[in-house]
Order: sequence, then C-alpha cells, then structure tokens
Amino acid sequence: MKISKSILYVFLAVILIGVLGTVFALSKTAETAHYTNPVFEPVLADPSVIRGEDGYFYAYGTEDDWGDGKGPKLVPIVKSKDLTNWEYVGEAFEKKPTWKNVGGIWAPDIEFFNGKYKLYYSLSIWGDTNPGIGVATSDTPVGPFEDQGPVFTSADIGVGNSIDPMVYVKEDGTPYLFWGSFHGIFAVELTKDGLDVAGEKRHIAGNELEAAYVIRRNNSFYLFGSAGSCCEGEKSGYHVVVGKSDSLLGPYVDKDGNGLLQSKGTLVMTGNMPSEEGKVFVGPGHTSVVKDDEGTDWLIYHAIEYDDSYLPNGATRRPLMIDPIIWKDGWPTVEGLVPSTEKQKAPVFDK
Repeated sequence: MKISKSILYVFLAVILIGVLGTVFALSKTAETAHYTNPVFEPVLADPSVIRGEDGYFYAYGTEDDWGDGKGPKLVPIVKSKDLTNWEYVGEAFEKKPTWKNVGGIWAPDIEFFNGKYKLYYSLSIWGDTNPGIGVATSDTPVGPFEDQGPVFTSADIGVGNSIDPMVYVKEDGTPYLFWGSFHGIFAVELTKDGLDVAGEKRHIAGNELEAAYVIRRNNSFYLFGSAGSCCEGEKSGYHVVVGKSDSLLGPYVDKDGNGLLQSKGTLVMTGNMPSEEGKVFVGPGHTSVVKDDEGTDWLIYHAIEYDDSYLPNGATRRPLMIDPIIWKDGWPTVEGLVPSTEKQKAPVFDK
C-alpha cells in the first residue's frame, strides 16, 4: 500500500511531538529531583516533621513574626510531598495557650498515636525562671490544635529550663518524653494518652545540649542534640552532635565511648566558615530525621544565612534546611560536616 506524503508527514509529526514530550517530561523530572538549601523561607525555626495519613509531610516551627504585617504565627505549618517544595498552610493554634501568663510557643514536636496528632510545645520567654511543656491535640495535621494544658513546668518536674520536647513512642505504644535545654537532657514515661507524666524522670545527657531528638536504627538508639548559641544572628555557634545507646533510656555514649552525661557528643554538623565562597550557613541545629522511600535518612534542621541573618523585628532568621545523613561505621554524619550550599539530589518518595 502506497502512503501519501501528507499522511507520512502527519505520522512523523506525531512521533516528533511524542519524543519532545518525553524529553520535556524527563527534563522536568530531572529538575525536580534536586534541591538547594534553604528549602523554605523566610523562617521555620526548630522544625518538627511528620508524614500525615494523606501522604504529605508537615513541618511545624517556633512562633515567629515573619514581617508580613500579620504578626507572630502561632506555630507555623508548612507541607510538602518531597521535603524540598514546601507551602505554608496555616498556624497550629488559633490563640495562645493560657496556662502560663506570658511566653512564646517554641520548639514544637509533632507525633501521631492513639488516633490523634499530638503537638508538644515549649511555653517560655528568654530568661524564664519557670518555663513549661504543653500538649495540644487534633484529628488532622493542619489543626487547629486544641490545647490540653501543661504536661509539666520546670518547677513541677524539678529541671531548670524545661523546654524543647520530643516524644518517642515505643513499639508497645508507650510514649516517652525527652526534653531539656542546657540544664541536662532528661526523659520520662508518659501516660498512654501522652498527656501526663507516668514515671520518674531519668537524666540522659549533660548541660552542653538541648533539642534532643531520638531515632532507632539497626537495634541502636541515636540521640541527636544541639549545642552552642542558637540565636545570635551571624555569630550563632549552634551545631549538631549525637550519642549512641543500646537502650532508649541510655546510657548514651559518643564515638569514643564517653558518656553523654560528661561528653559533648560526636559532631554531626557545624556551620560553614564565613571565608568560604558562595552561600554561608551558620548555626545549624534543632533536628528532626525523616527516612525517604529509598531508605536514606534526611536531617531536617534550621540554619542561618550569614549575609541575611535577621527578621525585620530583629530576631534571628532561621530558614528550613535538609541534608542526607551518611552512615559510616554505625555513626551518622553529613557531607563535609556542614550544610550543603550547592544543588543536591533530592529525597525519593513513591508518588
């Protein structure tokens, strides 16, 4: 059968369109498979991340005034499908908890158990003599969260500067609260609903650390902590360290076998040097950890851009950052021990 030139041209055009479409799709996929820090701005300090039942990741940050004329955001929430492209979706609280007369809502920790999203938070001001940790609940990750009041105050629990909560839920459903800021890291068993203390506190790490975050990997437990100054703009010396244990409640040791009750921990990440070319990030810290669908662990944290380190109200600007964890000889680190500043391969999640 003889094919006319016009039909042949149409046939070739269809093939060409298909090829170009495939090339465009592959190009777009390649483009979206990379990221550059920071992954969310202007600020999302002290991030805590959870994957919701809808498949989205939700990140929660410390109360901050973004300088957009809308005042402080009472625990801002952002969401993402891939940890790299985030959108702001609202605030966790419609109004500030009233169980303490004064304080900002700092360093939230989000967990899901017993059928509820539970948001643990610090209520404190700088130099507070009696800060505390509260909890709020919601049926959805975007809230609004209903405040359940304090879990405890510093005076109640007998630990100074009781802020920076993190809850670890064991396989049997028992929740444990880790907390503390430069007055020791402590842990305590909570009631099954996670709203009250159920056991005696246990001293986990010394006065060098705050912002504890615990994960389990290969039958070992890893306690990440932050040390140094978090919030002095470009002068901030915040950095991330880690300890390791065979048990959730310790004892945790550094890479040299020294206990975290005395040791400063093993370094995971510190700031770039200001003398380096390109973007410089100082003060990385207050971590969460998320595993992607290829099994790579990702460190989620905030850091401070050296040349753009303040919000309009003068507070330190701490945007959201991510970097892959490298496991070597059973210990976590990141490439070069510093935040990445160039384009990186993005986390992988099944769509």
